Amino acid sequence: MNQNKNTDKNEDVNNQVEDENTTSVNNDDTQSNESTSIDEKDSSKNEEDLDNNEIDSQDEIKDLKDQLLRTLAENENLRKRTAKEIEQVKKYGHISLLRDFLNVVDNMERAVKSVTSENQSETGVKNLIDGIEIVLKEMKSLLDKNQIKKIEPLHEKFDYNFHQAMFEAPSSDYEEGFIIEVIQPGYVLYDRLIRPAMVGVSKGEMVEKEKKEEKEKKDE
Repeated sequence: MNQNKNTDKNEDVNNQVEDENTTSVNNDDTQSNESTSIDEKDSSKNEEDLDNNEIDSQDEIKDLKDQLLRTLAENENLRKRTAKEIEQVKKYGHISLLRDFLNVVDNMERAVKSVTSENQSETGVKNLIDGIEIVLKEMKSLLDKNQIKKIEPLHEKFDYNFHQAMFEAPSSDYEEGFIIEVIQPGYVLYDRLIRPAMVGVSKGEMVEKEKKEEKEKKDE
């Protein structure tokens, strides 16, 4: 009888141990599963963070490229503007000095024209005029060499871009708007006006009158 009781006790103990072992195994499996799930979540989160970081890096690289391209474009535009300004200064920077120089040329030409044939017969005057003409020739050669062109628009159509009208007068030779006298020549440097030509312009009244008279004669 006692032997049976002992056997039952032993079985109970064994069953209890097995239950505890099973519980322990189940707990271990649960913990293992939970750990695996946590690891998977951490891994997924890390991959997501890496993807986000990669996207951010790509955006930063794109922004840097855009900034670099803009900087290069701005530098190129600045270089072109600077080169153009330097060229403009080289071509037109001395215009004010040229105007003063042209005034000297005008005065020398007037001096030559003011001398009459009687005065030229005098040896001293003739030598002076010859000297002035030599200097004038050298000055005009210097102007041509530096792309400074003279404007002498006699008998041409008046152009307000290059001419300055000083007076208007009737003319039997030219229609209205044509230049009948050049008071002072003008000059251009390359394509820029240094000084307009001062001119007298025809009103054309006498021409129109003559045409009218000719028409009346034909009608008769």
